[in-house]
Amino acid sequence: MSIGKEYKPDEVEAYWVETWGRAETFQAQPDSAASPFCMVIPPPNVTGELHIGHVLVYTLHDIVARWRRMQGRDVLWLPGTDHAGIATQMVVERELAREGRTRADLGREAFERRVWEWKETYGDRINGSLRRLGASVDWTRERFTLDQGLSRAVRTVFVQLYRDGLIYRDRYIVNWCPRCHTALSDLEAVHESESGKLWRIRYVDPTGSPGVVVATTRPETLFGDTAVAVHPDDPRFQAFIGKHVRVPLTDRTVPVVADSFVDPTFGTGAVKITPAHDPNDFHAGRRLNLPQIVALDSHGKMTEAAGSFCGQDRFEARRQVVEALAEAGLLEGVQEHALAVARCQRCSTVVEPHVSDQWFVRVAPLAEPAIQAVESGSIRFVPDNWAKTYFEWMRNIHDWCISRQLWWGHQIPAWHCQQCAAIQVTESAPSTCDRCGGSVVQDPDVLDTWFSSALWPFSTLGWPDKSSDLARYYPTDLLITGHDIIFFWVARMIMMGLRFMGDVPFREVYIHGLVRDAQGQKMSKSKGNTVNPAEVQARYGTDAVRFTMAVLAAPGNDIPLAPERMEGYRAFANKLWNASRFVLLKASTEETAGAVDSCEPPFAERWIRSRLQVVIGEANRSLESYRFDRAAEALYHFVWGEYCDWYIEWVKPDLAEAATPAQRMRARATLVEVLGTALRLLHPFMPFVTAELWRLLPDSPGDVATAPWPTVDPRWIDPAVDAEAILVQEIIAGIRNVRAQSNIEPGLKIEVLLRVRDAEQAAIVARHVDLIRPLARAGSVRVITGELPTAGVARGVVRGVEIAVPLAGLVDVEAERSRLRRDLDKISKEIITRAERLEDPGFCMRAPPAVVEKERLTHRELAARADRLREALSQLDVGGAT
Repeated sequence: MSIGKEYKPDEVEAYWVETWGRAETFQAQPDSAASPFCMVIPPPNVTGELHIGHVLVYTLHDIVARWRRMQGRDVLWLPGTDHAGIATQMVVERELAREGRTRADLGREAFERRVWEWKETYGDRINGSLRRLGASVDWTRERFTLDQGLSRAVRTVFVQLYRDGLIYRDRYIVNWCPRCHTALSDLEAVHESESGKLWRIRYVDPTGSPGVVVATTRPETLFGDTAVAVHPDDPRFQAFIGKHVRVPLTDRTVPVVADSFVDPTFGTGAVKITPAHDPNDFHAGRRLNLPQIVALDSHGKMTEAAGSFCGQDRFEARRQVVEALAEAGLLEGVQEHALAVARCQRCSTVVEPHVSDQWFVRVAPLAEPAIQAVESGSIRFVPDNWAKTYFEWMRNIHDWCISRQLWWGHQIPAWHCQQCAAIQVTESAPSTCDRCGGSVVQDPDVLDTWFSSALWPFSTLGWPDKSSDLARYYPTDLLITGHDIIFFWVARMIMMGLRFMGDVPFREVYIHGLVRDAQGQKMSKSKGNTVNPAEVQARYGTDAVRFTMAVLAAPGNDIPLAPERMEGYRAFANKLWNASRFVLLKASTEETAGAVDSCEPPFAERWIRSRLQVVIGEANRSLESYRFDRAAEALYHFVWGEYCDWYIEWVKPDLAEAATPAQRMRARATLVEVLGTALRLLHPFMPFVTAELWRLLPDSPGDVATAPWPTVDPRWIDPAVDAEAILVQEIIAGIRNVRAQSNIEPGLKIEVLLRVRDAEQAAIVARHVDLIRPLARAGSVRVITGELPTAGVARGVVRGVEIAVPLAGLVDVEAERSRLRRDLDKISKEIITRAERLEDPGFCMRAPPAVVEKERLTHRELAARADRLREALSQLDVGGAT
């Protein structure tokens, strides 16, 4: 088969996406004798395209899936998507807003139909993106969190937890998003540090005494105050405890109470208690039997309790309340104050504490066995330091608010009697109330999206039915995910898996870092620093994007991504293509068949085969420990550096017409065999280019995706040959460096003089002078036993071997001196400039750490380059060469 002159990723990727999809190459084989290996995909939301974080996590999944499949495992990588309640509803509501309508205009059933239509239209984008990424999932087992089977699983779990007393309904204070108009869990309320203010407000005594000064960050909520609290041991307020003070701007009075939750050092030492609008106040109100007055409604607007401020937005009301307090002489002061402001994870609206009827999971009984599972080693975190993070959260866990006031999602399987208010929780809809026979209506709320996601490892395999897939593939083997959803998803899957399956949902959890921009900042559309996967895949090729992700995936560390890094790995794909083209043009099936054992292997072959076994071992060890970065780097170094740059060059004489037929046949066979092994090793990282090249290799059986993973053949490992080759390579590199520093034209043949350290080095040079000479572009290479000449030569040293290249007739020494001095002067000035910048405290404090570190690195590189220029000048100056 012919191979094109250049690698065209778009054509190759399109071919293999179609080929793999048509052949169902990655379908699991549950009836096979192979050992099963299972992963479930972290389900992407159906709200749009994959982002660059998805590319990272699915690339790592795919590397593992392809590697295990090539090892002979029965791999099930199960795909699917998440309905993403809040996010998807927001997207569709925006569409309606552009049409001048709201979901209320449609009604619930019509709105749900509209969201399903949107999902059918846009949901396939995710799958298309996964296919273009090369994800080797089993599409025949694709699931969706709202499909019939998973919906049944959700209802079954809810009902069972309710009957076990682990789900309950309560009127409680929750995080509330006035924009999304729904409750949020603690995890969905993202706290950010922001600058705010602390107001001091006087609550006067109705008898006319000065009263108490209260400190608050939310003066607009004072209309909901039902007490003022002080610490029971605070001597400043002992006389006020039990008395009443007037709530400013109202006619109401409230008691001054003592409670130890008050911090005497905060503000004035006295705080207002607003049970309906603050979590701490809510609990204090329950302890002290205080009433709840709602001053803010679910839209974030003031209620009738706020009097003349009724209907105002909370932040506008704050401004006007402060003005009114000042006019009334009740504002004692204001100061800047740092606040931890909670915002909705989805829309960034400031979250409001809000009392409402909600459904909760009683988490503590579920958390204890989940903690034990990690403590006992039934589940292993990689890196293991993330287990500590997991424990800290699990041991301080709060009950989970699982109800959401949305229309898109799993509607809670609870029915309310319209006559006696009894609640029935059941998997199927009852016709009447089982208590009084009255009519019933289903609870309008839906479940938190993470509730269904918590069941993902077993619901996707057919639970609650005892399916064959569930029996074979549960527990799954590995979960790969980011540290940002350890609490959202990982912990909840562990709790639910143990509760309903009696076993952990996965054996290992690999935690990857988050993808950030080149300066280490979080990516966001508002900052304009996001990376569009489709764009970089089109520009650099999918294999280059995937390889970049693998190289950067040091476990647990966030990933600073500069798209330019992908340029280097696009070059790597091109290098592999061009090297393969050379090999394929030199080799044919007839010439290579049976040739490997036809003669004694030469040094170059023994070396490349030894290095191949070493890199197979390194790749295996790295993948077993999920060091994707080390595996990728080892393969990159072997393929580009050792196979392409060294072995192919060394073997070219054995391919020439002057070589014997046996030499040519053996060289061709080894080139093909090592290339084929390298393609198999690279395939999990770069599936497209390796699949294309594999099918072009002579006698390559089938698809590389199902080819056997290479294993180490210890017979070829030869550390002595490796050490010998390294010395020869470094001598060649040293000679090349001398040529480059002396500006010797590439086409000129040079004389090389070597002074070796001992007889062993002399013997190595003598054995391999034919390898050194052509790659150093040398006319002659001689070993000198005495001192090397110092006049008119360029010199270098590698591993104790001194190199001298006479310059007579090769360069204009005076012109070279001038060039070197000009370069040295230019670099010296730049070194001074960068040193001054690094010595500037302002720069080091203001600039991002990544920028400062890059500046330091550049300064060090310039200093090293200046040293090399000085060395080159000193060599020219010795003896006044002409």
